[in-house]
Amino acid sequence: MSTKYEGILDAGEWREITPDWKPSSSNRTATRRLAYIRQLARPFRSWLSMSWSSSAEVPKALRSTAYLDGLRGFASFLVYWHHHQLWAHASTHQNQIFEDAFGYDEEYRFASFHGIRTFFTGGHYAVSTFFVISGYVLSAKPLSFIQNQQYTKLGDNVASALFRRWLRLYLPLIVVTFLYMTSWHTFGIWAVNAQPENTWKDELRSWYYEFKNFSFLYNQGGDPWFSYQFHSWSIQIEFKGSVVIYSCLLALSRLTRNARLWCQLFLIIYFMYVADGWYAAMFVSGMLLCDLDLLAAKNELPHIFRKLQPAKSFIFYHLFAFSIYLGGVPSVNSDINRLKGSRGWYYLSCLKPQAVFDYKWFYLFWAAVFLVSSIPRIPWLKRFFETRPCQYLGRISFGLYLVHGPILWTLGDRLYTATGWYQEAQLAHLPQWANMFKLPKFGPLGLELSFLAPHIVLLPFTLWLAEIFTRLVDEPSVRFAQLLYRRLLP
Repeated sequence: MSTKYEGILDAGEWREITPDWKPSSSNRTATRRLAYIRQLARPFRSWLSMSWSSSAEVPKALRSTAYLDGLRGFASFLVYWHHHQLWAHASTHQNQIFEDAFGYDEEYRFASFHGIRTFFTGGHYAVSTFFVISGYVLSAKPLSFIQNQQYTKLGDNVASALFRRWLRLYLPLIVVTFLYMTSWHTFGIWAVNAQPENTWKDELRSWYYEFKNFSFLYNQGGDPWFSYQFHSWSIQIEFKGSVVIYSCLLALSRLTRNARLWCQLFLIIYFMYVADGWYAAMFVSGMLLCDLDLLAAKNELPHIFRKLQPAKSFIFYHLFAFSIYLGGVPSVNSDINRLKGSRGWYYLSCLKPQAVFDYKWFYLFWAAVFLVSSIPRIPWLKRFFETRPCQYLGRISFGLYLVHGPILWTLGDRLYTATGWYQEAQLAHLPQWANMFKLPKFGPLGLELSFLAPHIVLLPFTLWLAEIFTRLVDEPSVRFAQLLYRRLLP
């Protein structure tokens, strides 16, 4: 890892293109290239040193919002763990136990207990947190310009960010899905959720048709999934939410402070309680939190917030507790009656707005907003997300999010089959892997020996590949978008 820390608000993707900006030189010596290749092995050493060192110290140059980077990294790991839990336990038909409430159908499992369940099936909670964080960081620089009435810089910043946003989100997805679908035909890799075409040329055509529809902002037909990477549905939401943020920033830029804050609050209410725009509510909530933080730094908060200052610790500790509870909302399906029949959720189920179709997003909205707002006000929690492991995960979070799926569906599926987690499809297509290293399903649900053993290989390999993807694809895609925008300016 670099000795100079670069937080989520420092990264190039969040900065506008300034007139004196120039792309870095592409000329590298052979020595530098060799050193760069050698660095690809660093994730193993870095991760071990950060995880097992007696003093996982915080980098010296951390800025005040570094906790957001760590939170994003920790959330990406929760997504990884969630998908692996459900993938393996589908073979024993235990997924409903994870996603139902504690005690539903007389199933009292440690993995489904309140709060604990977040560490087993907290993927949707994590994704909701992604959206609130994105609303915060996308609006941070523009809001600083708005508050300082620097409207020319605001226009330049939003124009640059909007131009680069599609490229920043979709170029890495193009690369990972292209390589994944190519592996089916080049290496003959079988994946249970893949339906390959007869030839690679036909596959390329199918991949292109599906991707162009999936990546179109206003697409209203077909499935909301990209079958070459099912987990990428949130990238489509990220782009939609980004457009909402940029539009709101421009629309509200000339308003007074109080009017701007009230309009953001109104938009949150509209998106959540009037229209089924839960994701937009999450993004705008992140924008509102950022606006309030910037005002607080200048001691310009509305008077009502100063009155609440003496009770700050009481308020935010309770918000954090509410967040953990709401983040574990049962989510087997979207049937509100099932939620009403869940222990500890009957009265909460009465709060669901009529506009929200899938009830879980209403509760996850509050969970994510409470989480992002409370972390910087709870010192020990903020310090946790500023530790080196969380900061490292934050740096590779997008790569981890994109590569963990293909690894799970290929290498992971085979290792789980080898230790005894398989279904009929695996027996039909991977008979040589079945029970190759069979281990007992000993231990609590979600922590069985035969489930944990494959992660001796899967976890370090996934982190290593995420690091390579970050360096060779993700970061270059950010630089490419910057370069392209700069070259197209007059």
